[in-house]
Amino acid sequence: MATFRTAVVRTPGGPDSIEIIDVPVVEPGPGEVRVEIAAAPVNPVDLGVAGGFFHSLGLINQPERTGLGWDFAGVVIAGGPGVDLAVGTRVAGVVVGFDRDFGTYAEQLVVPAADLAVVPDGLDLVAASTVPLNGLAAAQLVDLLGDAPTGGNRLLVTGAAGAVGGYLTSLAQDRGWQVTGLARAQDEQFVRSLGADFTSRPEPGWDAVADAGVLQEQALALVRDGGAFVGVRPNAVPATERGITVAVVVTQPDGPRLGDLLARTASGELPARVHTVLPLDRVADAHRAMAKGGVRGRYVLRP
Repeated sequence: MATFRTAVVRTPGGPDSIEIIDVPVVEPGPGEVRVEIAAAPVNPVDLGVAGGFFHSLGLINQPERTGLGWDFAGVVIAGGPGVDLAVGTRVAGVVVGFDRDFGTYAEQLVVPAADLAVVPDGLDLVAASTVPLNGLAAAQLVDLLGDAPTGGNRLLVTGAAGAVGGYLTSLAQDRGWQVTGLARAQDEQFVRSLGADFTSRPEPGWDAVADAGVLQEQALALVRDGGAFVGVRPNAVPATERGITVAVVVTQPDGPRLGDLLARTASGELPARVHTVLPLDRVADAHRAMAKGGVRGRYVLRP
């Protein structure tokens, strides 16, 4: 029986609980493709899965194992009925949801073809792999904000130098928002390079706050009465107060939207931020390093 390697946790307990196991190869069904994964980034949500946080919330119920990893880039190696993506096509995508026994920390993956985007020529697969989860989260957060109201377009993005925040800072300007990024002082140059203003000590009174930094109630307190708050934690929505509109993103696959984000990354309009690439065997090391913080680019695993 053909098998492939994938990283999972059986009893979550942090990096040391991650195992790499062999599982049977799955053939793609109608509308699906099998992708040979070239790169899979480590995201903060993965640390929460490996550490048991989402198990403790009741969001994961996998009796045998839980897969790790959300986004990826790779090459199509097989297609099911009704698929027009040719074998050899370079693609990127995201799989969502906590309660699954597979993930993108793997040598291969079967996914719906409609969820994928073709990676443009000239964009490295490692760089492309860092776009899907954080780029789509940011784009869908901007959708929640909508177009900036006339006379009320001052938007504060918390965590503006982070993975989601960097995309948010760029994309919100397309919808007419006058963006100021909240980040550490040493990140000022990066935030300003995105076309935004910068602050490390914001005062209250913003028309809207996009809370990529997960400050939660602290960020809500910075919104003016009747303003808007958008967040990234659907399991912890701040209570509405002072007439503020509160919404949170639940990131969904979106092949066409991802295609646009990849094209803008390939052109240099959006930043591709890779910190280092490690082999899949060093997944625990990548988790430990990321947990220490202070790194703005992604740790990317290469199966």
